[in-house]
Amino acid sequence: RSFARFLLRFLGFIFWGTAAAQAFGGVLVILMFKNYSYLFQESYLCLPGWLALATALVLLPTGVLAVSISVKRSRNKQGTLMYLLLLLLCLEMSLAALARSYCIRTTSQLESAMDYLVHQHNWTCSQHPGSSAVDVMQRKLRCCGVHNYTDWLKASSSRYHPACVPESCCKEKHSHCRGDLGHVEQLSEEGCLKKLEDQLCFAMMYVFWCCTLLSILELLAGVSNGILMRHQPFHELSIL
Repeated sequence: RSFARFLLRFLGFIFWGTAAAQAFGGVLVILMFKNYSYLFQESYLCLPGWLALATALVLLPTGVLAVSISVKRSRNKQGTLMYLLLLLLCLEMSLAALARSYCIRTTSQLESAMDYLVHQHNWTCSQHPGSSAVDVMQRKLRCCGVHNYTDWLKASSSRYHPACVPESCCKEKHSHCRGDLGHVEQLSEEGCLKKLEDQLCFAMMYVFWCCTLLSILELLAGVSNGILMRHQPFHELSIL
């Protein structure tokens, strides 16, 4: 019983810390899809982010109850804690499944969306990078084309400009770069697809592993609370 009480108190403090980690993951996912909303048509893709924020909010009172029960047991508090742990477990499992499936599903959509942007992009060799989606993406990710700069040579928008790529492909240190293919060393080597896939999967897998770890901790908290509840008559646990 003393170990179960100690473990419950320890897990209560851990829940507060993991709430911050979970909230960070939720914000990361939401901002990821918001910043690249022109690549994703489905609005529900932000769902894992909002679920992560909801989980973080539920973790706060759960931590408070766990610490409170470890100091002074109360049948009502113990029953409420069990309900919250069950709710959290359902949320974590759902969130982990969504994060894992979205990581696989969305990456398959990125290539076609990026190909469309490249082929629809209107530009000239002398054009300064504007606010078009593809220019913003290439500047932000420091990349060029879908897989590399050669994607621009295949694009319909570059038929009349075969010797250059958009200036947004230029590396920042080359201030005089105009996208001339005669100076390939001035262009970003990596394509945007790989970089964006890495960012997307990092955000999703971060949420996935947070959920996995939290599920284990919640099971431990439930077992600890259950051990403490065994020493009370069943009729006193009427809230259950």
